[in-house]
Amino acid sequence: MDLIKRREQFNDYLDRSFFYFFNSAQDFINLVGDIFIFGTDAIKFFLRKPFRFHELVAHMEFAGNKSVFIICLTGLFTGMALSFQIFLGFQIVNATSLVGSTVALGITRELGPVLTGLIISARAGGAMAARLGTMRVTEQIDALEVMGVDPKQYLVSPRVVACMISTPLLCGLFDFLAIFGSYFLCIHVLEMDSATFFDHIKGWLQPRHIFEGLFKSAVFGLVFGVICTHRGFFTKGGAAGVGEATNRGVVNSMVLVIVLDFFLSNLITIFYNLAGMGKAM
Repeated sequence: MDLIKRREQFNDYLDRSFFYFFNSAQDFINLVGDIFIFGTDAIKFFLRKPFRFHELVAHMEFAGNKSVFIICLTGLFTGMALSFQIFLGFQIVNATSLVGSTVALGITRELGPVLTGLIISARAGGAMAARLGTMRVTEQIDALEVMGVDPKQYLVSPRVVACMISTPLLCGLFDFLAIFGSYFLCIHVLEMDSATFFDHIKGWLQPRHIFEGLFKSAVFGLVFGVICTHRGFFTKGGAAGVGEATNRGVVNSMVLVIVLDFFLSNLITIFYNLAGMGKAM
């Protein structure tokens, strides 16, 4: 009898586990579908009349201009820290002349867009989720619908497009400050030759490497803009729900930025191979 009872308990445990994972997978697929439709609607509604260009400029000022200082500070010290660590490693094999080109490639192709996406999603994305969540729980979004104003076009579309435009601009600024920080450390602290530093950067860094990073950052801006506005737009549960929506929006955005970077890098590499540019770095 004990054996039969244990077998029944084990079967019940397997059944509950199966249904739990099945329901979790189903909920995840439904959530991804909802976010995708929400994002496509945001882009589509932005191109419809009435155009909300004044809202676009206002949100670009919030997501872009107000993030300049933190981007400059982070980019400058990231370039210096990365240069110092690469210098220590290359010094072992007597290849310190390649520090500048290595930093430039790493910053423009990977670290620049990723760190920019993480910083802006944490600063601007969290604020957008909190703002829309507060408007939802205080019924301001419902009031817009009653007045005949499409809340997605008025509240969501300008924010998403502003993030998609501002993030590449900030990424370019991050790249410039990071390379400048690398130059300052290598030339004025480590006393490397400036001509060699710039010659190797000119020889290895190509315009397509910069465009690759800018393209990634635009995708990151679109992704965290859609996720954070979606979390805020469908907030439930009062003040506690606003906090939870903000936290989930920021965390999901930051994780997805890192995951997407891997897949985008591979997709871009495949595109280069198909275009006959695979041999170049």
